Amino acid sequence: MASTRLRPSSGESPLEERFLATRALTEALAAPLSESDATIQSMEDASPAKWHLAHTTWFWETFLLRDHLPDYTLHDERWPFLFNSYYEAEGERIGRFSRGMLSRPSVDEVLDWRAAVTQAMGELLGDPDLAPLIELGVAHEQQHQELLLTDIKHALFQNPLGPAMFDAQLPAAEARKRGWTEHPGGIGAVGYKGEDFSFDCEGPRHRVLLEPFALADTLVTNAEWDAFRADGGYENAALWLSDGWAWVNENGVRAPLYWRDGDNGAEHFTLAGWQPRDPHAPVTHISYYEADAFASWAGYRLPTEFEWEAVARGQHAEEAPAHEPGEGNQLDAAGPVHPVGSAGLFGDCWQFTRSAYLPYPRFQPAEGAVGEYNGKFMSGQFVLKGASCATARGHSRASYRNFFYPHQRWQFTGLRLAKDI
Repeated sequence: MASTRLRPSSGESPLEERFLATRALTEALAAPLSESDATIQSMEDASPAKWHLAHTTWFWETFLLRDHLPDYTLHDERWPFLFNSYYEAEGERIGRFSRGMLSRPSVDEVLDWRAAVTQAMGELLGDPDLAPLIELGVAHEQQHQELLLTDIKHALFQNPLGPAMFDAQLPAAEARKRGWTEHPGGIGAVGYKGEDFSFDCEGPRHRVLLEPFALADTLVTNAEWDAFRADGGYENAALWLSDGWAWVNENGVRAPLYWRDGDNGAEHFTLAGWQPRDPHAPVTHISYYEADAFASWAGYRLPTEFEWEAVARGQHAEEAPAHEPGEGNQLDAAGPVHPVGSAGLFGDCWQFTRSAYLPYPRFQPAEGAVGEYNGKFMSGQFVLKGASCATARGHSRASYRNFFYPHQRWQFTGLRLAKDI
């Protein structure tokens, strides 16, 4: 798949550099895919890679160029119906599970559109009044970079040939001994407060009461999950939430997504095809139900989002250092990203918490179509914290709230244990 690469020049502002680097990385991620690869859709929750390339471009064209660049003309007035996602204020759109039926426009046509929109955006990037909306657009495209990777992984997994997106060997994980970070409890301050970009759902900053607890300093590993399976974890109803037990049995779930055990031993499907499972690597592609059941089996529990954030901010002790959101195993370039078990709270896997995704006190969604970005999804989902190996480095922060339904597991999801003290 051909792509147009745009490199930052020395005369550009940091925001311009991030914009151009983000646009280039999205195209680099899709570059190994054939036209057929980029068009297929494996389930309603996932979207084709071509659609991600187009939707992120629709976002820039709609909310920046159309609304703020005088005399701008849409690249193709038919395409908003194809590439709007869920913005009711922007009118009707194609059904989610019909995105994989879009054999036209071609990938090359979408890339031409991307190049035209990226070039046109050059006239707006220096406008300070538009900087918050441009920051939102960068963050939005970074989210779709992660979705592009997880969605195509799920699609390629459906192929009996087990095709690799990237021809590479995965790095070995390092065995890590688990320790615990203790928090004495008390009043904590959580949520975003500052002048830099954040999503509206991360605030307002507010106080929470924390009881004494401890948070594990490592993620649960494949070896630990194998022990859970061997001990009958998937067959023991006492470990499972009622909804989780029904889900396990209705779907015949007996292992994380992408696992198999056969003549070649313990394997899992990756962006580099079928690979041996590294026992020391963090387990990933698990649901909230599975994470909660494992924690119960292990004699611990999942943390709340507030406990996780308090430790990430270094609130557990005087002069305790905060965890750096930009560290750990996160996305820097196109390649077969996979958890390897890095130090710190960020990277490798998004970590389930036991906290429902709900509005904070005094939360108000933004006005207009962009106000649909987060607030209307605050129902029936759980908060995940941290970042994954597919999260663009610099995208996340301590207050960041990812969210998914309890049965979903095609993302790079994992778990970090907590306990009461």
